[in-house]
Amino acid sequence: MFQPAGGQPMPGLGTLPVEWLDAPVLASALRRAVALDAEGALRYGEPAGQPRLCNVLATRLAEHGIRAAPTQIVTSVGATHALDIVTRTLLRAGDPVLVDEPGWAVEYARLEASGLRVLPVPRGSDGPELGVMAALLAEHRPRLYITVSVLHNPTGACLSLASAHKLLQLAEAHDLQIVEDDTYAHLAPAHLPRLAALDGLERTIYVSGFSKILAPNWRVGFLAAPLALVERLIDTKLLSTLTTPGPTELALALCLEQGLLRRHAERVVQKLDAARARSVKHAQAAGCRFAAAPRGLFGWVETGVDTERLARAMIDDGWLLAPGALFHASHRPSTLMRINFATTQEPRFWRALERARERL
Repeated sequence: MFQPAGGQPMPGLGTLPVEWLDAPVLASALRRAVALDAEGALRYGEPAGQPRLCNVLATRLAEHGIRAAPTQIVTSVGATHALDIVTRTLLRAGDPVLVDEPGWAVEYARLEASGLRVLPVPRGSDGPELGVMAALLAEHRPRLYITVSVLHNPTGACLSLASAHKLLQLAEAHDLQIVEDDTYAHLAPAHLPRLAALDGLERTIYVSGFSKILAPNWRVGFLAAPLALVERLIDTKLLSTLTTPGPTELALALCLEQGLLRRHAERVVQKLDAARARSVKHAQAAGCRFAAAPRGLFGWVETGVDTERLARAMIDDGWLLAPGALFHASHRPSTLMRINFATTQEPRFWRALERARERL
């Protein structure tokens, strides 16, 4: 993730390629933002976030069926920071927390570093395994579940409507709060079920950001929460970052208001659809199969060999893989790996993978 420009190719990269992003639009929006509020750029921002951005985000959420007033929105330094604000507000060291497995390695590490007890729930093609979740709820009484409903990382799976309803029923029965991480919202159809829409932000806190579509380095994220929690969440935000950068938040608001981000996202989705078709074809020709239907940015690929060993073998050929062990709460061997469809559409990667697999 943090390689300098021109580093090793990353078939498991977590973001869009730099060449797919739109630097001129960002530069123009930032110049306009500073010109509109030059004095504001020199002061601390609003504790909850730039008001114009909170307003436009409320409108954007309505497109997903999520009814949130601007006063229910708190901005953050990326979606990871939003998740951290929530867990620091609602949990204390030693508390249990439910998470999807497979899931995001950084999230597991963040929760464990906060002293929380991570309880993995196996993630299926249409949502979490509710039987396992019910047993964990009965035994450990966790108060929080963190999940990705749409374009789950790393599988690309999406929560079904039936699973969403059953999950919300479990949450009601066990007094469980759900954090819905919708980081990949801009790459997914708006009509896909969101827990926050079905629940009306009663037991859900919605988290998203713009790193996956706009620019990873802008670090603009946000959360939408029940009104009763907002002041506590703002207090936690103030203790972690004081406020968030107003100029970039205002620049983002301008991009959203003028439809620039929407048009950019439409172009990216078109390119990603074409890249995915090519990557899937090459993967299957190389003898791999997909453990979940290929969707969104990521594919969850069955290679037939230990992908940690495969990753070590391919480093020598100049490739950085994302082996399946990275996506489990506790380390264990895996024959799966995550691929980024945008960075695996060239046949030379798959030829290198076949050669490395033969050497194992």
